[in-house]
Amino acid sequence: MGATSGTSEPPTRLSEAQTPRHVAIIMDGNNRWARQRSLPGVAGHRAGVEAVRGIMRACREHGIEVLTLFAFSSENWSRPLPEVRSLLALFSRYLRTEVKQLHEDNVRLRFIGKRSRFRPGLQRLINHAETVTANNTAATVVIAVDYGGQWDITQAAQTLAQRCQAGELDPGDITPEVLQSALSLGDFPSPDLCIRTGGDARISNFLLWDFAYSEFYFTPVLWPDFGELEFARALADYGKRERRFGGRGEPDGIVSGGSLDA
Repeated sequence: MGATSGTSEPPTRLSEAQTPRHVAIIMDGNNRWARQRSLPGVAGHRAGVEAVRGIMRACREHGIEVLTLFAFSSENWSRPLPEVRSLLALFSRYLRTEVKQLHEDNVRLRFIGKRSRFRPGLQRLINHAETVTANNTAATVVIAVDYGGQWDITQAAQTLAQRCQAGELDPGDITPEVLQSALSLGDFPSPDLCIRTGGDARISNFLLWDFAYSEFYFTPVLWPDFGELEFARALADYGKRERRFGGRGEPDGIVSGGSLDA
């Protein structure tokens, strides 16, 4: 688990081999950022959208293939109704104003989560964004909305159970790989790095299966203040890690099994 170093020196840029293919971010701290400035909560969320633009730009500069953002969790519906409405209105506005530029930048947009609880107009915006950008190849931005990791595993299990009931799949053939293929991110590489801003060191029901061997970086920096320099620090910290995937690290970098000290 990493944390920001507090230094103002820019980190050394990672080599291609050190750079994560897939970065996931839990964007926390918008409301606290607003309270610190005696602003309404929606101002923090607006500032958070600006931070998203900067991190998307940084991902392209660093050659990161997939960026997954936890934008709206299943649990967020329990927040005060005015805040939920403000969040969804801001999300709708983002889709109306940003998709054209993302398409011009050759970025593909994907959305994971239930969707069915959103109003038809928002569902149409989501579908339109995915359709317009479907063939873009420079990078992929995945936005998790009305998403929960437990829901994701449950819907994958239901999908496989239905296939078994239909005679398409034998229960004995359900492997971790088969279950993973039924998850929301089943056609993507698992996240190499998860960043959480805002100071809390937990994953809050995000990508529970997918994070099995991800590296984690927790920082007290609030999301609206998490700029490209902070992102570079997180990548630099990741670049120092030895990823063993449950095996044992060897002096020459080879990963082998047989060790219990994962």
